[in-house]
Amino acid sequence: MQLSRARVTNYRSIDDSGWVSLDNVTCMVGKNESGKTAFLQALRRLNPVGGVGSTFDLRDYPRKGYVRYKRRHEDEPATVVQAEFELTEDEIEELENEFGQGVLRSSIVVASKNYKNQRNWSVDIDEGAVVRYVIASANLPHEVLQFVGEADSWETLQAQLDRIDIKPPSVQQLLAELPDRFGTDLRQRVIEEYLEGFLPTFVYFDNYSAMHGQMSIQDIKRRKFAGSEINDADRTFMSLLKLVGADLDDLESQTNYEYLKAELESASIGISDEIFEFWKQNRQLRVEFDLSAANPNDAPPLDSGTILHVRIWNDKHRVSVPFDERSKGFVWFFSFLVYFSQLEEDEERDLVLLLDEPGLNLHALAQYDFLRFIEERLAPRNQVIYTTHSPFMINLDDLSRVRTVEDTEDRGTVVGQDILNNSRETVFPLEMALGYQMAQTLFLAPHCLLVNSSSDLIYLQVLGEVCASQGRQRLDPRWVVIPVGDADNLPAFVSLLGDSYVSVAVLMDVTPTHRERVDEINEAGPVGQRNPIRWVEVTRVRDSDIEDLMDPGFYLKLVNAAYGAELRLPLTLRAITESNPRIVQRLKDHFAAEGIAGGRFESHRPAAHLLQNHLTLGGELNDSAVEAAASMFERINALLPSNGPTNGASNSNSREAANGHVLATAVGD
Repeated sequence: MQLSRARVTNYRSIDDSGWVSLDNVTCMVGKNESGKTAFLQALRRLNPVGGVGSTFDLRDYPRKGYVRYKRRHEDEPATVVQAEFELTEDEIEELENEFGQGVLRSSIVVASKNYKNQRNWSVDIDEGAVVRYVIASANLPHEVLQFVGEADSWETLQAQLDRIDIKPPSVQQLLAELPDRFGTDLRQRVIEEYLEGFLPTFVYFDNYSAMHGQMSIQDIKRRKFAGSEINDADRTFMSLLKLVGADLDDLESQTNYEYLKAELESASIGISDEIFEFWKQNRQLRVEFDLSAANPNDAPPLDSGTILHVRIWNDKHRVSVPFDERSKGFVWFFSFLVYFSQLEEDEERDLVLLLDEPGLNLHALAQYDFLRFIEERLAPRNQVIYTTHSPFMINLDDLSRVRTVEDTEDRGTVVGQDILNNSRETVFPLEMALGYQMAQTLFLAPHCLLVNSSSDLIYLQVLGEVCASQGRQRLDPRWVVIPVGDADNLPAFVSLLGDSYVSVAVLMDVTPTHRERVDEINEAGPVGQRNPIRWVEVTRVRDSDIEDLMDPGFYLKLVNAAYGAELRLPLTLRAITESNPRIVQRLKDHFAAEGIAGGRFESHRPAAHLLQNHLTLGGELNDSAVEAAASMFERINALLPSNGPTNGASNSNSREAANGHVLATAVGD
């Protein structure tokens, strides 16, 4: 059976989740307390592994309607979970071998469970098809076939066979078999003998399922004997014992200590080896086991009997620590794999893995590794539904698998696939994931030009269009322009670039401090392994921004147009006369002194005005501005390897080494 969709109603924060379509791997995204865990726990109770945690408690009914519902609970138990499944071809074939072709009108069946913990099925059975199959396989004489051929129920078939005066042996045999074959409700037979067996097992795993570092063997035995429900951490430990073929009595007696320890260590090595196919964070860890008598000074239940110790050994530091005190990400990963590996060996049914915030303690890159673990190890043989609010646990290669979970005021928890109709907080992890992917796409570019702001990007585009229209050189399309804020952010951005780039140039305001930052980055790179970052000055005169390429009067025209509603009078060069040669800085000082636009000049506003009107305003740029822009583009493009396009213009200033990487410093120093 493949779970195709599910619906949870009347459970905790969920009034009605709505029907939620589910893929082979489904990611549920939402804020804390939005209802993600409630959805998984309700689904788990449909058919939990080992039958543990299978019952719904009446107290889980939403509080706002609890009193009214309690009165009608006995007569009208509310449905909590419904799950729609599609039968596989093998399952349909098995049914048809018993009941005949067409026994089911549809391969879709629905299982549900209510607050009386009754599991119900909705299945569309064609009794007529079953009757026809029985008739066809009974070897009845031709004249009998003609007589009973129109029967569409077993009652009709039996009545018609009973009316035959002289009954051939085949008729007598069929009449004798009918009570066994149809004496019980056909639908109930299909459900009890087949659908109940086909129903997948639901496996719930969260952070509380991780093994503890110390366990009292006697305490676990006592709770099991008393019928007390052991917790998820204990079940993970019991899974480890099953995996090595041991039981609690073996550990308690310690009569074969060396054998048991060897078995536990063997299981640890096998599971650790599998983890390290996906665990890239630290390969120097291993799990160790030991048995000892309890210390009477320890807190109960660790103060008596036999204690199993689980520890993590770190080869790098040559120390070991209790399993549940260090490296929580590794502890969780190891515990999950122990639990899952044992289930794979024991469970004959299909598994639906319900992972609640998997990898919560994993580093971001380790979360990517766990996503790969889901895709390559879990998903090929199991269905996986997991919740998260981490952007690194979202597979952006398949956004159709993402479901948003939101707790609304009027409807409670609602699960949906329409991202546009959710709050910003709900889809924030998705936005972060998309933003990170976009950034990675930029940073994987081999040629990166780092600028101050988005306004610089606009000016590069518009000035490039004007230069190209006059047959001059524009920015080579191989450059990816990345606004970074200011030079203080350069170390972080270069770190994100890693070693994937070929050429990196910086085009931003020149100050001694900023130049020192770039020099520090260049010196930090391993010799011969990293190309130095190149500095390109906007003009051959220091202390200038890209706005200083343009005639000051033209730039003020852009400013006056962008800030027209906030200026009492148009700005003039006389009004902003200062010693600072950078016009943007003079405008910032003037806006602050005069309280214009809240005292803040935003350089992107004039740039946006130019972009909106570039077809007309572009022609007003004077020859000096076009010449300066073309010179700047030539100096930037000279930093690229020569085997690329330059929009038809020559690139005589480019200088390169034999390996194709630029070694010279930028022109204009």
